[in-house]
Amino acid sequence: MPSSTHDNFPSTPGKVKMERSNYFGRVASRWHSTASARLLGCSALLLAFALVVLFRVSSSGFADGGYFSNNGVLTFKPTLMWEKQVRQSCLPTRGDNPMVVLVTGAAGFVGTHVSLALKKRGDGVVGIDNFNSYYEISLKRARQEHLATHGVFVIEADINNALLLKSLFEMVQITHVMHLAAQAGVRYAMENPGSYVHSNIAGLVNLFEICKAANPQPAIVWASSSSVYGLNTKVPFSEVDRTDQPASLYAATKKAGEEIAHTYNHIYGLSITGLRFFTVYGPWGRPDMAYFSFTRDILKGKPINIYQGANNKDLARDFTYIDDIVKGCVASLDTAERSTGSGGKKTGPAQLRIFNLGNTSPVTVPTLVDILEKYLNMKAIRNIVKMPRNGDVPFTHANVSSAQTQLNYKPITDLDTGLKKFVKWYLSYYGDNTHHHSGLVNQEPII
Repeated sequence: MPSSTHDNFPSTPGKVKMERSNYFGRVASRWHSTASARLLGCSALLLAFALVVLFRVSSSGFADGGYFSNNGVLTFKPTLMWEKQVRQSCLPTRGDNPMVVLVTGAAGFVGTHVSLALKKRGDGVVGIDNFNSYYEISLKRARQEHLATHGVFVIEADINNALLLKSLFEMVQITHVMHLAAQAGVRYAMENPGSYVHSNIAGLVNLFEICKAANPQPAIVWASSSSVYGLNTKVPFSEVDRTDQPASLYAATKKAGEEIAHTYNHIYGLSITGLRFFTVYGPWGRPDMAYFSFTRDILKGKPINIYQGANNKDLARDFTYIDDIVKGCVASLDTAERSTGSGGKKTGPAQLRIFNLGNTSPVTVPTLVDILEKYLNMKAIRNIVKMPRNGDVPFTHANVSSAQTQLNYKPITDLDTGLKKFVKWYLSYYGDNTHHHSGLVNQEPII
């Protein structure tokens, strides 16, 4: 009877030794082959993971360039075409002390208009935008195409991408930054609070870090918000009023941004100007804003919700037309003093300012609807509802005396005139049948 221990071996002693040796060799070979395959598989997985991480660092993937390790330090190397587009976009066409401006959030509402204004007067301009899906991306792409026809190149990337920003600052000498990139909206913070921390706080810090290390450092103008006035009851809102009672996470991140700006100004000598916008509206606007969504729904024959505050009081906003906001933004850039740091080290006190940019004439939401009805030639189906507890505030009113004195800021567009221009643009862009939209959040009656 064959032994169970030696079933696979011949009975001849000499052959047994040789066959055993061959057997264990085959086993070892299979083991090494399996281990190599496993190692190769793990390496492939790690490589795939690294590629995913690098892809996420830049929302545009590798179309703009690649990420490489230089003695263990990860760097971004742009493509020649990408670099050419950046340099051409940054090339000024005027000779009287032109600026080279990086506009973040350039495919956004305010960013598009500011970029166009700067480019048209001969400044060098390059934009950056992550094209997130908070509201319809197609509108952002249309703005991007509109900017491209005027010679403004918009980089598709996140402002948290330090490698790309560092490469950009090394490639061209950026004299000014117009920082408009942010996660907007009040109500959306209840659904996705992390996006506000990512964009409005982490993104701001990352941008300041890049700017403080640049040599020379650029001057910075950035968008805060009138929402920082929060639960204040004293009106009109002045820059000296308290801003430590935010009513929403969005407002809290903007207030945090103002404190962060103070810190980088104090430690690193960055010249920083903050702008508190008051309910900006106009052509190419944001679809989540009330005037925009009202227009869409009135044309569709859908009911619109008109919120009321305590004691059935109508909400009122200091609606500010985009052209007036742009003038304030450009004036802030023009009057910004140079940063005083060098290579991240402060050499002297630097300029630090904050301004309200509003229209100074609050209008109730029902009055806004009346004006839209007139220019759309349609009656709205109105649902009067109580304002939910979502961080919104019942009233905004800007005191712009500081901006008037220091920026020569003088808003000239009333709501009737501004909405007439908006409706004309809306109908030319969408048509009477209006549009379907992707990623559109609920109506936002505030900034």
